[in-house]
Amino acid sequence: MSYASHLQGIGSGATYDKDAVMNLCPRDGRPVQVVMDLQRLRKERGQLGWYQPDRPSMWRFGGLLALDWDDPGDRQWIVSLGEGHTPLLDLSSDRLARSLGIGLRLKQDGWPQPGYGANPTQSFKDRGMSMVVSMARRLGLTRLAVPTQGNAGDSLAEYALAAGLDVVVVMPDDTPGPLLERVAALAESHASVAMELVPGTIREAGQRVEERWLPRGYFSVATFREPGWRIEGKKTLGLEIAEPGAPGGAWRLPDVIVYPTGGGTGMLGMWKAFEELECLGLVGADRPRMIAVQCEATAPLVEAFDHSRDDTRAVDAGQTMAAGLNVPGGVGHFRVLEILRRSGGCALAVSEDAMIATMRHYYGDKNWQLCPEGAATLAVVPELYDRGLIRPSDSVVAVNTGSLAKYVQDPRDWLER
Repeated sequence: MSYASHLQGIGSGATYDKDAVMNLCPRDGRPVQVVMDLQRLRKERGQLGWYQPDRPSMWRFGGLLALDWDDPGDRQWIVSLGEGHTPLLDLSSDRLARSLGIGLRLKQDGWPQPGYGANPTQSFKDRGMSMVVSMARRLGLTRLAVPTQGNAGDSLAEYALAAGLDVVVVMPDDTPGPLLERVAALAESHASVAMELVPGTIREAGQRVEERWLPRGYFSVATFREPGWRIEGKKTLGLEIAEPGAPGGAWRLPDVIVYPTGGGTGMLGMWKAFEELECLGLVGADRPRMIAVQCEATAPLVEAFDHSRDDTRAVDAGQTMAAGLNVPGGVGHFRVLEILRRSGGCALAVSEDAMIATMRHYYGDKNWQLCPEGAATLAVVPELYDRGLIRPSDSVVAVNTGSLAKYVQDPRDWLER
């Protein structure tokens, strides 16, 4: 059975039954997360009995997740399409790493790589949505709704179809064409998938979900508005960054993690993973310096961090190719800011020109089609070094969250022009 103990308000500390079907914490209107019974896990499974490194998906982490693949009672609910277990690509020989004298790796969550798992929609959102749909099945939910900048909607639609659930995806009307077309195609061919476009950003899409779809019996799985399930899925990013590179090796954390941050679920998920690994005795108390990368057009975390605020204030959304970063505010941003400060990290904005130049560099150098958000994490590395947030000989992990094929119709032509 699952080693999940209960739900807990991230801000309030209030506790709820682990099977509560809820959105935000009633005490303070902030997110909740799943709390694992790590003492029982270690007592019953030992320090590593929950870890199955030969399983080529995020479910390799078994009992450390909210649903345990190794338990038949949990396994019957899990909907997996091969998500997770993506590679850490060594960039130490890249000119950027060589010029700074750092160990640089890219967590590649976009296109498939031989010998690894593969996110089916070429997006890190698949980690969260595999967990969301699996938990929804276990708790008897049959209708799910999500406001999205694109990738989360594409992912939820795929997993909901695999699970036989009804789903509605509400997106801004300027969602990148390939993303919009992927969801539209699913909606046209499957009665269980509905799609709606609204003017604005994910903020307006969220309002539409609440006004139109929740009264019709749909359950919102918007960022942070489900009971910690997406955090649990994104937690596997942190676990994969820390896990040994060879059988029997040590679990290790890098010195710096550079992460593209819109709503921030992945930031909370990785931090939770590191805390749980410490409780299990697999890593120490030191944490990576966590860097939240945003686009200059829409940078609420950068504004709040630079002004020493405890939470973000909603900003006007700008125009950026990095649709996943075009998030004008977030209900979990207070916790992202806590993590940045506790880790000695920061929030930093990247220009559109720098992001695009980085995409073109890695296409020309390695034939990679980085998504804009992933390119943003590599684009800020020199500035982080100049600021002293990356130091000589540091181990640095940047995260590429998807593939350019989700953003432009002909990636090669776009990159070569």
